[in-house]
Amino acid sequence: MTGVPASAAGGSGAKPVRGGKLGTAAVNQASLWNIANILTMVRLLLVPGFVLLLFHDGGYDPVWRAFAWAAFAIAMITDLFDGHLARAYNLVTDFGKIADPIADKAIMGAALVSLSVLGDLPWWITGVILARELGITLMRFWVIRHAVIPASRGGKLKTLAQGTAAGMYVLVLTGPLATLRFWVMMVAVVLTVVTGLDYVRQAVVLRRKGLAAERAAAAERAGEALAATEATEALETPGGTAADVQAPAAGTAAGAGPAAGAVTGVTDVRRASEARDAAEAER
Repeated sequence: MTGVPASAAGGSGAKPVRGGKLGTAAVNQASLWNIANILTMVRLLLVPGFVLLLFHDGGYDPVWRAFAWAAFAIAMITDLFDGHLARAYNLVTDFGKIADPIADKAIMGAALVSLSVLGDLPWWITGVILARELGITLMRFWVIRHAVIPASRGGKLKTLAQGTAAGMYVLVLTGPLATLRFWVMMVAVVLTVVTGLDYVRQAVVLRRKGLAAERAAAAERAGEALAATEATEALETPGGTAADVQAPAAGTAAGAGPAAGAVTGVTDVRRASEARDAAEAER
C-alpha cells in the first residue's frame, strides 16, 4: 500500500538494467511473469487463505489465528518488496499497475472486515479506514488528467501503522499487549484521517492548476486561430498586401500575447481597408 504501482505487462524478455530509468522500451521489455508480478499474485492468493485461517474453528482458536497472522504478515512483506523490485529492475507492467493496488486494498480490507465480524474491532474503525482508502482511490482518478498524486511519507507511515495494528488484532493478545494494540490502532486511524485530508488538499490544488493551464492553452490556441483567420481575410481582400498579413504577427511578437496580437491585426487590416477605399474615392 505504498501508493506506487508495483508491476506490469509483457515483452521481449530482455534482461532489465538495475536502477535504469523507466521508459517505453523498459515497459515493453518487462515480462508478465516477473518476480514483482509473482509477488503481487501471491499477495492476492493469500487474501482468501488468510480469511479461511482466521475464521477456522469459529475464529477464536489461538493457533489458527497465529497461522492467519503469518499469512497476513507475508502479504504485507510482499507489498514492500514487489514495488521495490519493479522500480529497481524496470519490471513495471500494466498488470502490476492494476493488480498491486487491488492486492493492497484487498488484504487490509479483508483483515479489517473479518476482525469486525468477529467482534474484535469496532465497525467505526473499519468504516473510517475503508472510506478513506476508497475515497483517495477515486480522488486519484479525479485528478489523473492533470497530475499524479505522489505517495507521501505520511501515507507510508499510515500503511505501516495500519498493518502493525491489524496484525496485533489478528493475534490473540491479552493484558498490556491488548491495550497497546488499541492505541496503535488509534494512531493508525489518526494518520489515516490526516493523510486523507492532505491528499484531498493536494488533489484540489493539482486540479485547479491543471484547469488553469488548460484554459490558458485554449486561450492561446483561440488567439492564434483568430490571427490566422484575419491574416487569411486580409489576403483575400482586393488590394491586400503582405504587409496586411504581417500585422497580426507583429502584434503578437511585441509581447502582447496571441489574443492581443490578433486584435492588433484586426485593427491594422481595417485601417488598410479604409485607406484603399479613400484612394478609390479620390480616383
